[in-house]
Amino acid sequence: MMDLLEWLVHGTIPVAGGQLSAPEVVGNLFGLASAVLGMRRLVWAWPIGLVGNVLLFVVFASGELSGVVAEPLWGQAGRQVFFAAVSVYGWVRWSRSRRAGGAADGGAIAPRWATGTERLQLVGLGVVGYTVAYVVLQQIGSWGPVTEAWILTGSMLATYGMARGWVEFWLVWMLVDVVGVTTLLNAGYYPTAGMYLVYAAFVVVGFAVWVRASAGSATTSTSDQPEHEKVTA
Repeated sequence: MMDLLEWLVHGTIPVAGGQLSAPEVVGNLFGLASAVLGMRRLVWAWPIGLVGNVLLFVVFASGELSGVVAEPLWGQAGRQVFFAAVSVYGWVRWSRSRRAGGAADGGAIAPRWATGTERLQLVGLGVVGYTVAYVVLQQIGSWGPVTEAWILTGSMLATYGMARGWVEFWLVWMLVDVVGVTTLLNAGYYPTAGMYLVYAAFVVVGFAVWVRASAGSATTSTSDQPEHEKVTA
C-alpha cells in the first residue's frame, strides 16, 4: 500500500523518449472520469474529482516535475484547491437533490440555462476573479500569470456553474481549454496538455448532452418538476 502511495506521489511512467509523471497522468485520468460522470449528472463525479485534485495539486505545486520550468504553476495548483472546495459544495448539493428525487431522466439534477441575472453574476465574478488572481500570481512568482489567471478564474466559474446545474458552464470550459493547451505545452506539462485536448472534444459533447437534457426538462410542467428545484445554494 505504501509503495502504491509513493508511486502516486513521486512515480514515473516510462514512454518512448522519456518518462511521464505518474501523479500528473493518474490525476488527469481521475479528472476525465469526473467529467464523464458530470456529463451524466451522477453524484460520483464530485468525490472522484476530489482525488484528481489532490494529485494534480502536488504536481503543479512542484515546478520541477515539469522538466521545462522551475517555477510552480500556482494558478494551476490553486485551481485544484478551489476544485476541492467546490466539489464538496457540488457533492452536497447534488446528493441532496438526488435524495429529493433528482431529475425526471435519472440525473441528480435537471440542467437549465442560467437566467440573465445569473449570467451577469458570472461575468462580474469573472472580472473580479481574474484581476485578483493576476495580482496574486504575479506577487508569488507563478509562471505565466496572464494565462494562468484566466485558467484559474475560468475553472472556478465553470465548476461553480456545474454545481448549480447551469448549461453555460460547458462554454466557460471551452474558453479555459483554448488557453490551457497552449500554456501547458509551453510549460512542459505534456500529459495535462494532452488531457486538455481530450477535454476540449469532450466538452463539446457534454454541452450538446446538457442542452438536450435542459430542453427535455423545460417541457416538464412546474408541478412535475423534481424536488431538487427547491434546493437552494
